Amino acid sequence: MSTPTIRAVSLPDAGTVPALGLGTWFMGERPDRRPTELAALRTGIENGLTLIDTAEMYGDGAAEELVSEAIAGQRDSIYLVSKVVPSHATRRGTVEACQASLRRLGTDYLDMYLLHWRGRVPLAETVAGFEELVQAGLIRSWGVSNFDTDDLDQLASVPGGARAQTDQVLYNLARRGPEYDLLPRCRQAGIPLMAYSPVDHGRLLEHPTVRDMAGAKEVTPAQLALAWVLRLPDVFAIVKASTPARVAENRAAIEISFSTDELKQLDQIFPPPSSKEPLEML
Repeated sequence: MSTPTIRAVSLPDAGTVPALGLGTWFMGERPDRRPTELAALRTGIENGLTLIDTAEMYGDGAAEELVSEAIAGQRDSIYLVSKVVPSHATRRGTVEACQASLRRLGTDYLDMYLLHWRGRVPLAETVAGFEELVQAGLIRSWGVSNFDTDDLDQLASVPGGARAQTDQVLYNLARRGPEYDLLPRCRQAGIPLMAYSPVDHGRLLEHPTVRDMAGAKEVTPAQLALAWVLRLPDVFAIVKASTPARVAENRAAIEISFSTDELKQLDQIFPPPSSKEPLEML
């Protein structure tokens, strides 16, 4: 039986990535939860959520090891993303960190490798490491995470820096700051935004407006919040779900749309930014 496909988002290098994927922050850290977490990841893959995002920092590699088990035997159908912490992001350190992630993940390449956030290592060194990994066939592309507009401008000024494929940032109904200048900056460069924590670590699920509108649309609050992020064609999202039932719930959000009046109502309660806001991180 073939794996269902979902809408894809275009990348600058002419590749594509699924619009919705699976996050793994805090996964793989508790042995008693491992069977359920494995089932959740496998359920997602079976239902077309073939984008999996992880990082060397998550559980000191435990999340990557969990992903390795979940994708065993089906690596070629997965779009696999991992991240290097800033303290490892020298040219040599980036290469070595990637090699360690590949060992934990049980694969010989990553589809995309991200700098987790901006650190003290010069960006030129990190980019040189990324480009070395591309040339060696250990990664197919690279990007950044938690970069604001000035960070992207500095990145574009270093050799090879314009080859970044995405910027993974905190973006949801309650945290719309990127809409003011970061999202337009990315659009200008043809770089899609990768949104993490689209339900704001669960906080949006209890908001009265979200709950009321979700009830009226006969969807769950989580589905509504996630669908709102996915309303934009140049944004893709990752969301963590530790159970198969929650994965199935999230998967259905890709089919939800909004009327103009619904979007206006949400804008009134969660107003878009009217000035520059510092990029938030979780």
